Amino acid sequence: MFSDKLLNMARLFLDDAQQRRLKVVTAESCTGGLVAALLVEIPGSSKVLERGFVTYSNKAKEEVLGIPGDLIADYGAVSEPIARAMAEGALEESRANMAISITGIAGPGGGTRLKPVGTVHFALARENAPIRHRMENFGDIGRSEIRMASVEVALQMMMESVSG
Repeated sequence: MFSDKLLNMARLFLDDAQQRRLKVVTAESCTGGLVAALLVEIPGSSKVLERGFVTYSNKAKEEVLGIPGDLIADYGAVSEPIARAMAEGALEESRANMAISITGIAGPGGGTRLKPVGTVHFALARENAPIRHRMENFGDIGRSEIRMASVEVALQMMMESVSG
């Protein structure tokens, strides 16, 4: 299911995170749990992965991660404020000290002129540190391709946070 490149990246991340005694939580929308699934492909991942939330619907984002409905109404689910709120909410609702969130439009439908298919927002939150945000527009390269590209970006962000 996952490429050798992603599996190797996951191994490196898990080793580094374990050495630093980090616990990770994921808050995923368009990836549907693929980041957590990638991590659990690696034996021993339970020492790092604390839990994962798949909050695909707006209601799930509200109920599970505590995101105010008016924030979603104001900015839309695929936005920087929501990605940041998802990461923050995941930290608050877990025993982890690092959270990665992903929200985007994987297509084939759902895009708009301002938020075309392939638009994905990421946020990484750590205890006592500012939340980092990243936005990518992968283009309309296909649903599976957007989702896998998003997993890679999320993993890169987590690796960067651990190493620097």
